[in-house]
Amino acid sequence: MSSSYRNRMSPWIILLMIWTVDAQNNNNFVITDFGAIPDGQTDNKQAFVNAWEKACGTKGGTVSVPKGTFLVSGGDFEGPCVGKTLFNIDGTLIASSSNDPSLDSWLTFRKLDGLTFSGTGTLDGNGASAWSRCKSSQNCGNRPTTLKIGSVTNAQIQGISLVNSKMFHLNIYDSQDVYVKNVKISAPEDSPNTDGIHVARSSHVNILDSFIGTGDDCVSMGDGCNNVNISGVFCGPGHGISIGSLGKYTGEKDVVGIVVRNCTLRKTQNGLRIKTWAPSQSSNVVSNVTFANIVLDSTRNPIIIDQYYCPSGSCSRDGESSVEIRGVKYVDVHGSSSLATAVNVQCSRSKPCQDIHLIGLKITYNGQPSTAICSPGVQFQGPDQVPSRCL
Repeated sequence: MSSSYRNRMSPWIILLMIWTVDAQNNNNFVITDFGAIPDGQTDNKQAFVNAWEKACGTKGGTVSVPKGTFLVSGGDFEGPCVGKTLFNIDGTLIASSSNDPSLDSWLTFRKLDGLTFSGTGTLDGNGASAWSRCKSSQNCGNRPTTLKIGSVTNAQIQGISLVNSKMFHLNIYDSQDVYVKNVKISAPEDSPNTDGIHVARSSHVNILDSFIGTGDDCVSMGDGCNNVNISGVFCGPGHGISIGSLGKYTGEKDVVGIVVRNCTLRKTQNGLRIKTWAPSQSSNVVSNVTFANIVLDSTRNPIIIDQYYCPSGSCSRDGESSVEIRGVKYVDVHGSSSLATAVNVQCSRSKPCQDIHLIGLKITYNGQPSTAICSPGVQFQGPDQVPSRCL
């Protein structure tokens, strides 16, 4: 190409670049342009709602939160949108300290196909006031989840931090193809019901390379979970990684195809747990579950199946769990237990566990071999395991 031709074309190239930048700017809706004030005191709910409406109505629209602290009393961000929508947070969003019992969640994203929630910012649930009520009363009342993803397909949540939720930090419900990666979730060890990530009635969910330490389960999976993959999660403090509780309500759905691998559990109250109520209100099934390559560091109850789950201690013991558990593998679970009993499997007598396989365990207690207490249906496979049999 001759230099004269390049020179003739250069003005058009410059114009194209300008048009491209303008198009990108037209897709980016910065909340401060809608009146948001980063003083940590002014309620910016309406600014967020207005920015979302613009982004949702624009192909590839982005809501941008710059650095600063923005108080937001709540937000319900609903689709469908014109195309994929991005929510980029580099600042801090903080919830009100008051607790509205009518709110199920603080920030809700629903009825969307193609959502990316990313950035280096923080969602602060401001949960201390709600926790104090729980400490003074058994009835905490309804408390909002920090971030709820409901009826969403093709979602990515990455890079952000969630802290001090009043209830769950992240709730993924009735959604498909959700990726959670490189998130940090934290709350005090004694904060009640502050699960890191709760998944229910969702399929093809991936939770990857994240740090979670809260007052409850790092990750919990409720009924209707299918094909959930959890990998590279560091958990602690908290109550471990759990399936359940299940069987408390009628009409619950099966849990199938759960894989938890390459995770570390440090000083958690439980490790790898499946929990069901007895008696149960539903007869769902838990099947095809694998826990593999798990590192334990002073973990209490490293491997536990509890089909007599009763968190308050006031449950009726008149019946058995009707939730069936079958096809569960624990492979290469190794490290230290804070209790002598590292494996505790208590299955329903009316629906006995089937095909519970323990392979390559090496779990010690105070430097000595740990023990196992099991119901029928548990099989230790392979040599040189610790523990190696049920008492």
